Amino acid sequence: MHIVIMGCGRVGATLAQNLEERGHSVAVIDRDPTAFRRLGSRFGGRRVTGLGFDRDTLSEAGLHDAGAFAAVSSGDNSNIIAARVAREVFGVENVTARIYDSRRAEVYERFGIPTVATVRWTADQMLRRLLPAGAEPLWRDPSGGVQLSEVHVTAAWVGHRVSAFQERTGVRVAFLTRMGEPMLPTAGTVLQEGDLVHVMMYSDRVAEVEAACLLGPEEA
Repeated sequence: MHIVIMGCGRVGATLAQNLEERGHSVAVIDRDPTAFRRLGSRFGGRRVTGLGFDRDTLSEAGLHDAGAFAAVSSGDNSNIIAARVAREVFGVENVTARIYDSRRAEVYERFGIPTVATVRWTADQMLRRLLPAGAEPLWRDPSGGVQLSEVHVTAAWVGHRVSAFQERTGVRVAFLTRMGEPMLPTAGTVLQEGDLVHVMMYSDRVAEVEAACLLGPEEA
């Protein structure tokens, strides 16, 4: 699909490059033409100089034919205005905005504009690495009965198979993150030091699962 990105900072440039590598056509908008240097010489998409919430600029970027729009400039107000114009004027279905103020993000999400609250997300991820104990919910089904969580696995589980971990904790391992790379494990995969374990489990069993993960295989 064609995707329009407002903002060519580090996030916007990285997003544009990743999308193009996946075969999408991409247009990047920034009011500073020197910002496009971040895209590199291999980027084949459009570079549009202008304000990301200006209709003419958005039209030049091909928003009429776009399947998605991302507002990732450094300004909260500009991002949310651009996102609303993309949704309400151009009728783009998949729209998201980066917002630094988490309180604003909550308000805008009530208006139907998905947001990524940068400071809140970063703080949550830092806390997760500093204080890893427990289960951090990443997704819940609409009923709230099942959730995907990143769980902290004590070192006692290192060297044990995923099948044993699942049997003793009552979860299903959805995927692992190993050395920064995602991995779909098999029942025979052995847990290693540093693995981030992402599991599916019933939401009413969170405390029980947390305890089993921390106790280790001999006591779970």
